[in-house]
Amino acid sequence: MRRLINQHPDRGSTLILGVLPFIVILIVYLVASNARLAENPNDKLMPSFATLGDAVHQLAFDEDKRTGQVPLWADTWASLQRLGLGLGFSAILGLTFGIALGVIPYLRATLASFIAALSMIPPLAILPILFIVFGLGEVSKVVLIVFGVAPIIMRDMAMRVADLPHEQIVKAQSLGASTWLVVLRIVLPQMWPRLIDAVRLTLGSAWLFLIAAEAIASTEGLGYRIFLVRRYMSMDIILPYVVWITLLAFLMDYGLKLLSSKAFPWYSRAR
Repeated sequence: MRRLINQHPDRGSTLILGVLPFIVILIVYLVASNARLAENPNDKLMPSFATLGDAVHQLAFDEDKRTGQVPLWADTWASLQRLGLGLGFSAILGLTFGIALGVIPYLRATLASFIAALSMIPPLAILPILFIVFGLGEVSKVVLIVFGVAPIIMRDMAMRVADLPHEQIVKAQSLGASTWLVVLRIVLPQMWPRLIDAVRLTLGSAWLFLIAAEAIASTEGLGYRIFLVRRYMSMDIILPYVVWITLLAFLMDYGLKLLSSKAFPWYSRAR
């Protein structure tokens, strides 16, 4: 008898099983929405699919009379700009300090505890401080993402450097390589795919910090729009925006995964 732990679905079954939870959620929502609307046609908590479709069409194709922009695309562009800057700076800082901590013992002894302490501070707790110091503009939102994500990437990169086979570094030094050359030729090439993994793991947190900052102080953005309409209980707008944010996050994660597999096939095979 084959044990359940040794049974693996084929490609077709994997696709079906992966889609199944989403179908179940849609069916549950449809049944619950129909039940609530049958009892109260003015119910706003679970709008019908037709109402959701009308709201999406308006958000995605109709210009806002006040700004002259199409809300969904203007909000998406604003949020992606902030997220891209925040993740970009976080990746640069994480890679630089992570490799330095992993390679240089004196630097690790000096900064490792400090960076660990920074990573434990709830980023949303310092959001008022960021608004006071940097103002309510774009800088404070980007800094919040960097503060919340960069220390995590730094620690992850430092641990990944420490996990590299020590023999590689010893052999490089025995051939006359300096510290700088060891970093460039041995450590850095192996850290690129691991950096992509670290960014993927912090993607959800970055979105959280972005939405929180936009909800408090912003005039455009996905988080701004959600919290703007919440006072009217406009679930026909909130739900599509939540789905859209989830889809964007999924596509970003998939894109990073694809980049890693194409640019560093040796890493994918090793895993």
